[in-house]
Amino acid sequence: MRAWGEPAERIEAAALIVTELVTNAVRHTSTRRIRCRVLRSPGGVRICVWNRGRARIPSPAPPADSASLPVGEAPAAADLEGDALDHLAEDGRGLLLVDALAARWGTRAALAGRLVWADL
Repeated sequence: MRAWGEPAERIEAAALIVTELVTNAVRHTSTRRIRCRVLRSPGGVRICVWNRGRARIPSPAPPADSASLPVGEAPAAADLEGDALDHLAEDGRGLLLVDALAARWGTRAALAGRLVWADL
């Protein structure tokens, strides 16, 4: 992307998106074959990650309700119980990150596998 003249911010966003999409592919497929492509077009850059898995890709969940937390403070783990601790877990935030960084993203499923793409 540097050779294409893409700005540093877009390159950093692409690196994070690739990391999240490949991580999801590794976690949700039983095969070792995962392909990642970065394509350049006049409209921008498209990241594509393909795997043989056909499991449904979940939509990004809305962030947990944090209205009860004081601004700038996170509760101590000892103060949290059960479900409250789950809201702060790092797992499951990858698609939220992709959704925030990409102009748009989506999935396509076929008998041969699943493609997840993101446009920058």
